[in-house]
Amino acid sequence: MADYRAVATVTEAVLQLLRSNYVPADFDQELEFRVFTAKDFTKPLNAGVSLFLYRIFPNGVQRNPPGRVTLEGRSLPSLLPLDLHMLLTVWGREASLQHTIAGWMMRVLEDQPIFPAGMLNAVTPGAFRSDETVEVLLTELTNEDLLRIWDALVQNVYQLSVPYVARVVRIESTRPLAAGGGLVQERVVRAAELESVEGVA
Repeated sequence: MADYRAVATVTEAVLQLLRSNYVPADFDQELEFRVFTAKDFTKPLNAGVSLFLYRIFPNGVQRNPPGRVTLEGRSLPSLLPLDLHMLLTVWGREASLQHTIAGWMMRVLEDQPIFPAGMLNAVTPGAFRSDETVEVLLTELTNEDLLRIWDALVQNVYQLSVPYVARVVRIESTRPLAAGGGLVQERVVRAAELESVEGVA
């Protein structure tokens, strides 16, 4: 399980993958790759890709309740599995450049959907355990939802964007575990003794 730096690490790792596959000669100009906040949309890139994390949902399949205890009496840390919903927005002065960047970006992410711990920890050393992976996939977003997001970001201005989801980002608790009660050594069963009463059949 990853630590609290996992969310920032995943978003940066997505852009790092794009940077590492970027060949300037394939495009007419230099491309930029940046994580955006909402206010950054008022200052767009000349050309490139921005990543906007617009929603974080718990992954219900892998979530376990806090305070879970094993049969051996060991307390387990609560697990916070998250799905990160992102918009990758393509920027360019001309439509042809935007479309070229979009096709290239989607092909790169399709070729490398699994992000192993080595790739993630190259961004933030020690953020993920060595056996962890995160999957980054194309997802669906209705036109209504997409336009609603853009309307909240920049009034009446839409830029070509592609929705992705990164799953599952598992964040472990840093709180110390409560001491368990130990293994059961002996089981005592008490039974009430029934005494026979004279004269009763």
